[in-house]
Amino acid sequence: MNYNTSRSKMIIPEYGRHIQQLIDHAIELEDKEERNKMVLAIVAVMGQLNPHLRDVPDFTHKLWDHVHIMSDFKLDVESPYPTPSPEQFMEKPNPMKYPDGKIRFKHYGLGAERLIDTAVGMEDGEEKEALKESIANLMKKHYLTWGRSSVDDAQIISDIKRISRGKLEVKEDLELMATKDISPRNTALSSKTTKGRKKQVAKRKNYKSKKKY
Repeated sequence: MNYNTSRSKMIIPEYGRHIQQLIDHAIELEDKEERNKMVLAIVAVMGQLNPHLRDVPDFTHKLWDHVHIMSDFKLDVESPYPTPSPEQFMEKPNPMKYPDGKIRFKHYGLGAERLIDTAVGMEDGEEKEALKESIANLMKKHYLTWGRSSVDDAQIISDIKRISRGKLEVKEDLELMATKDISPRNTALSSKTTKGRKKQVAKRKNYKSKKKY
């Protein structure tokens, strides 16, 4: 029997062995016109095998590049696109630039720190006060999302001052959104935890009252 382990390696396995064999056969065709017709048919079949990629920009261009790659760049055919070279696919991509600077309070995120910097540079007025309130509510939401069940508003206001290094003053009596409105899930979990603890205390009391000495 002809096992896959004894067959030649497929360069792009996603297209299957039949497509690879068709491309190998096209390489061996001596008549260039016949070879062109066969490759056009192969590209059409490859497109039908990947209909989900038809909305991708330059979809047909990618298929032709794949044909050349699967032929090990040995296919002499009239392509509607520039014939790629092996060197193009050997080039390493440019390294992505990692964001500079450290986040002092990771649970608030870099976005909150940038908003605070923006508020610091604004002139005093209603717009600045509205932004400060929005920042405080956003930070409270992030604080609760981080995995905590509750937070005191005074803690949020204190953290704003610390992040801004005292440059942004927030009213101490500023009322932020209620925890139940920001994170109903955390409120429910906190309620379940409290009920569970009460049940455990009740069971212990019942056990002690029934225990005989």
